[in-house]
Amino acid sequence: MTIQYKNQGFKQTDTSKTTALTCPSDATLIVKSIYVANNDASSAILVNMNLVDSSDSSAEYEFFRDDVAAKTQVNAAPQGLNLEASDAITIQAATGSSKIQGVISYAQIDRSQENG
Repeated sequence: MTIQYKNQGFKQTDTSKTTALTCPSDATLIVKSIYVANNDASSAILVNMNLVDSSDSSAEYEFFRDDVAAKTQVNAAPQGLNLEASDAITIQAATGSSKIQGVISYAQIDRSQENG
């Protein structure tokens, strides 16, 4: 079993829902944190984040919805998340223009480095 520690950045270029991270089909992800930053100089921006559960017909479960104040950041998953094979995290913001940015820190557990 191999554990790889990784980061995945994201930027919301428009207001549509986008996939920020997808778990590989042969792995499990343990998400430590999802930091979301609002780089707007003066306005709060509403941000929504969902877990897409591939084992439940790709149902979406919201785990974060909040107005992120201007020039601040917040951990959208302070208790962490576990993603099973092919699960994903989606993000949608009320404003585009890359004002909402962030990073997802996680551990990927798979069998890629095993012998035999």
